[in-house]
Parts: sequence; structure tokens; C-alpha cells
Amino acid sequence: MIDSIAGGNLVSLATLSQRAIVEVLDTAESFVEVNSRAVKKVPALKGKVIASLFFEESTRTRLSFETAAKRLSADVLSLAVASSSVKKGESLRDTINTIDALGIDAVVMRHSSSGAPVQVSRYVPHVRVINAGDGQHQHPTQGLLDAFTVRQVLAARAGTSGRESGSELFAGLNVLIVGDIRHSRVARSDIEVYTRLGAHVTVAAPGTLLPPDIAQWPVTVATDFDEALATADVVGLLRLQKERGSGAFVPSLGEFTSTFGLTSRRAELLRPETIIMHPGPMNRGVEIDSQVADSSAAVIEQQVRNGVPVRMAVLYLTTAGTTLESGSND
Repeated sequence: MIDSIAGGNLVSLATLSQRAIVEVLDTAESFVEVNSRAVKKVPALKGKVIASLFFEESTRTRLSFETAAKRLSADVLSLAVASSSVKKGESLRDTINTIDALGIDAVVMRHSSSGAPVQVSRYVPHVRVINAGDGQHQHPTQGLLDAFTVRQVLAARAGTSGRESGSELFAGLNVLIVGDIRHSRVARSDIEVYTRLGAHVTVAAPGTLLPPDIAQWPVTVATDFDEALATADVVGLLRLQKERGSGAFVPSLGEFTSTFGLTSRRAELLRPETIIMHPGPMNRGVEIDSQVADSSAAVIEQQVRNGVPVRMAVLYLTTAGTTLESGSND
């Protein structure tokens, strides 16, 4: 297990220790204050060049990473894949070599192939690599920002700060993840981070949307969805990923909603303090009713806001190669 990502890469949460995860969450907490300033910028990565390479369509993750980089004063090179040489058949290795020749310090990349960020880290070992989502494998910063949001909410309720609580607020926490587990890189990263921090994770989905090897995962599979909702401290919903073929794994969207959608009726089963989450984009009326998504129990917009400080933390730790204790965020 890796105890710190300072000066390293972030391609997966599988190799990060609890200490490394808490370090990212604590660093992100320091950057929350920066994002509330009138001038939302610090010189932490001034002079660094970060390449934003999204080989898959993305809006929120790409904008979040690019905003984070700019608030750290880094220069950002953004590759528009639709008009790039990639569309002309250029290989991933040649694309990376071209970008590397421009003198980049870090690459933030999303790719449809699982393991692509690991490949890139081998092509250019002197460049920091941050995985913004690879196939059905991992989405590390989404897992980190989800955990950060949960810790933020629980710490506020306890009248303390997340930094003061470390990982203690996750001990014994019941997290329920619902929906397309089979195709979801978010589910895999959330499960990694929550279990590493001490929470208990339950998954609920049609059998066709559970991975074939689910028995080897550190989770409980819910046999009664309504019962699982009633005991959950956190409910994380996942969208049906039609672009990855999940639509073919359920009879119809209506059937999925009737059995595993968080409808207004099902939301009444939740305890008042239960936290409702969704990584976005949402299929309103499918995995979650609009009334539930817009309720006070949902922290979906808070998740989006927290994406910036969490990604600032990841970029800072990996690219600056130091921690805030030895560096500065002024």
C-alpha cells in the first residue's frame, strides 16, 4: 500500500492506504477556503504545465480538473480529441510522446480502455499521471470527492472539522450503492475508498447489473432493497450507462425504476439523516425521482462543488511532489 501520492501518480485507489486517502481529504479541506475567496487562485503550481487529455466525452470532470489546475496557477493544455490526430489513427503512445515533447509536468486523462493511465505512466515515467476515469476500471477522484463530501456533512453535524476527525466518522458507517454496479468505475472507486476508511458497503442492483465476481468484492449484496434503504447512512445512486450497454441488461427503464429506483415513495423509508448522493449525470425519473434529487437530503450539488478542491489536492500532491505541511497554499 502507498502511504502518500506526493510526487507520484494517481491511477487507482486500490493501492492507496487509509493514510494516503486521509492525506488527500485533509489537503482538499485546506483548498476549500481558497475556493471561497474573492480571488480564487494560489501560486502553488505556477510554472507547471498540465495536459488535459479526455479521449471520452466529459463535461463535469474535465471542467472540474481544468478549474482546479488554473486555481493552482498551472498552465493547462487541453486536447480536443474530436479535432486531434487521434481521430486520424494516431496511437496513444504517439499522442503522449507528442504532448511530452511540449514539456508537460502532469497528464490528467480519461480513456475508454481500462488500464490506459497505467500504460501512459510507463511511457513517460517522469510525468505525473492522474486517472480521470478509465473504462470500467476506476474513477479515483470521484471516489475521493464522494468520501470528502460524506466526511464534510458528518463533521458539520458533529460540530467539528473533517481534518480533526480523520477517518473516524466512517467507522461503522452503512453505505448503500445502487444501480449499474457491473459497468461503473465510480462504484469500484467508491467501494475502495469507503471500505478503506472503515465503512461497510452494501450494493443493490438487478442480478444482471452485478459483476460476475461480486462474491470476491468486499461488499454485501442486498436481498431486499427497501430493507437496505431503511438502514443506510449514505445512499449512492448510479445511472444506467447506456453507452456501455447496460440498457440491454434490464427489461426496460420502467422495470428498473420500479425495482431499484429511488422514488419519492421509497425515499420515505430513509431515516431523516440519510445522505443521498449521485455522481452525475442523472437520469431523473429512472434511478432517482426529481423530488428526491432536489430534496434537502441530497448533496449532489455539494459533490460537484467539492470536485474542485479535491482535484486541487490531487494535482498539488502529485505535481508539486510535496504536502501542505512542507509547502504552502498562500
